[in-house]
Amino acid sequence: MGAMSTESDPLSVHDQVVRSTYACIARFGMAKTTVEDVVRESGLSRATIYRHFPGGRDELLREAVAWQIGEFFIRLADHVEGSADLVELLDRGIEFARQAVREHALLQRMLVTEPDRLLGLLSTESTKTLPFIAAYLLPHLERARAAGDLRPGVDPVDASDHLSRLVLSYIGARGVVDLDDPAQRRDLVTRELLAGILRP
Repeated sequence: MGAMSTESDPLSVHDQVVRSTYACIARFGMAKTTVEDVVRESGLSRATIYRHFPGGRDELLREAVAWQIGEFFIRLADHVEGSADLVELLDRGIEFARQAVREHALLQRMLVTEPDRLLGLLSTESTKTLPFIAAYLLPHLERARAAGDLRPGVDPVDASDHLSRLVLSYIGARGVVDLDDPAQRRDLVTRELLAGILRP
């Protein structure tokens, strides 16, 4: 009965399959997860899964990674909501992101056991992630321009793209700056990320 109602709702099928794929990755690892594993985990037929994910296993893995990235950004947006200015927004955002990456048990395990496979999928998804971050930062930069806080000649659209790339690179970097240290993190935001964007 439940499976029949699920199959009649394409969105529910998509969500069910993606969550089931993620559960399989958590149990077996990315390299060993198969379409058959997802069939068993989801309770859906192989035909149903291929109807919604014609790319098969590769598409399932990409969608599971994309789902987790989406969940991460929802929590990140909640965490930085109410920031007083762009400096505080980036400071709080980087702090949250580093902690979330460190505490994500599956991600940490896969970075040790299957780094090439995971980083390959993350690189693919970065083409979606970067525009998402840039779009989130853009209104904050536009407000900064309206307040006269941007340096002359700085375009908010270009700045949002530049910032999104820098933020991602620092979140993934190791040993460059101690991002658990509030003073070092704040210094990074003001001296590195925003030095050429905001007026001194």
